[in-house]
Amino acid sequence: MHRKLLYLVCISVLPLMVCSGMVYSVLSLYFHEVIGASYAQIGLIYMAGSSSGALISPLVGRISDRIGRRPVLLMSMLGFTLAFLLYAFIGDYLQAFLVQALEGASWAALGVSAYAFIADITPAHERGWAMGVYGRSWYVGWIVGPLLGGYLAEHIGFKYLFLAGSCLIVVGLTSVLLYVKEPRRNLLSHEAKNPPVE
Repeated sequence: MHRKLLYLVCISVLPLMVCSGMVYSVLSLYFHEVIGASYAQIGLIYMAGSSSGALISPLVGRISDRIGRRPVLLMSMLGFTLAFLLYAFIGDYLQAFLVQALEGASWAALGVSAYAFIADITPAHERGWAMGVYGRSWYVGWIVGPLLGGYLAEHIGFKYLFLAGSCLIVVGLTSVLLYVKEPRRNLLSHEAKNPPVE
């Protein structure tokens, strides 16, 4: 059962990773050529994403301990959907900065919830293997994504690339909603053995 859940998580996250590879292969070009951000401003935009993720990671980790991994995973995917959708409509450097901050928070929520989910459902002797399987879904997404991103940006433009990416994430989000269930028994057992530190 735990392997089935593992594969479902990987399949659900894969569209997001493809979208990420699509977008990030051309995002700096978009910031510079379309919204007119300078090279220094592009650096600040990406800094906003990393700073947001660094600040929020412990918080979303605590939230996932309290309410479960699945709700946080869903929130992260909703955040990504909104962020990539907003990229299609931003018009200046400040808006890009804010959207990147939202995306950074979503990365933090994804990282915490997905890895914790896998740790919860996987026996200790298989955790390293399970993390590797999950990590492979990231790499596969970033193999396919950049190829699609460059092609789509050239042929349909940045805006429709971002919209297509958002639709991909919705596919993964729907998969989580329908097929990925919170492992309640494992979660409750984990909480009983490891009460929160106040």
